[in-house]
Amino acid sequence: MLLYLTSWLADFYSGFNVFRYLTLRGILGVMTALLIALMVGRPMIRYLRNFNIGQMVRDDGPQSHLSKSGTPTMGGALILVAVAISTLLWSDLSNRYVWIVLLTTLAFGAIGWVDDYKKLVERDPRGLIARWKYFWQTLAGLAAAIALYVTAQTPAETALLIPYAKNLTVQLGPWFILLTYFVIVGSSNAVNLTDGLDGLAIMPTVLVAGALAILVYATGHGQIANYLLIPHLPEVGELIVFCAALVGAGLGFLWFNAYPAQVFMGDVGALALGAALGVVAVAARQELVLFVMGGVFVMETVSVMMQVISFKLTGKRIFRMAPLHHHFELKGWPEPRVIVRFWIITVVLVLIGLASLKIR
Repeated sequence: MLLYLTSWLADFYSGFNVFRYLTLRGILGVMTALLIALMVGRPMIRYLRNFNIGQMVRDDGPQSHLSKSGTPTMGGALILVAVAISTLLWSDLSNRYVWIVLLTTLAFGAIGWVDDYKKLVERDPRGLIARWKYFWQTLAGLAAAIALYVTAQTPAETALLIPYAKNLTVQLGPWFILLTYFVIVGSSNAVNLTDGLDGLAIMPTVLVAGALAILVYATGHGQIANYLLIPHLPEVGELIVFCAALVGAGLGFLWFNAYPAQVFMGDVGALALGAALGVVAVAARQELVLFVMGGVFVMETVSVMMQVISFKLTGKRIFRMAPLHHHFELKGWPEPRVIVRFWIITVVLVLIGLASLKIR
């Protein structure tokens, strides 16, 4: 919205042309989302506490978590509000990627909100029944995939880019829809599984979103894309504002979610953030790089899959408890140690992912 206002004002004073630069709008996106999150955070926590919308803790989990029972949750709504407002204020709203990414994020947030509402307000421990939850995730994921496919204007927009290899791409054709669906839904559920400790999921999300901001900017910039030998997709660069808003909103949420957490994000935040990372990575044609940078999310998901398969086939568990972060807790690691070490791993993986821009 403000982009149109500053463009109009530029007719009277040329200095307003500075707001056309993506980098400046990205910085403003971070600052706006951060400020909104910090301003809205405390009143939202107070509201959630007044209505007894608090976390329910499993009795079979680490005993240290019992003290967290009743901590306000559904705080992920704070992130979505900050991201949506910041994106709408500073993005070019004529850009199709902006709307596809934003609407997909909000759709997954709505699914998570219903799940949280049923658990925490209606006190139904099942929440949104699993088959319905995956049905709506599938519907939202396929809608995003089809929208990206049918609006694609060049073959590069639906080709799989192989990282760390020079000029190696695979034309997917209609298979692009299936891949995109798995990336978005898989990423959404992976972040949700990781969201089990104070700040554990949000900081890796912030780091990966920051890296994606670099990737979408490079992809949207002709000279940089040609130099780095990656596809040049001009419209994708506008997503730097959305990624920046994710970073700002995530840091604002972390202010309240840092150990010991004053609020948890709940499914409304975790499902939405995972979907956001997935759809942005698809738009930038960096799905495989997302797999590397989001290695912590992948580890958590794989640990659950291994645990379930092992128990069903042999009756034995591989880990003391899944997802993986609970395994380390039950081994005696203090919660802050698990959190910070997973953060450090994410920093390393993000750097490895960004290195794909030059190692090819």
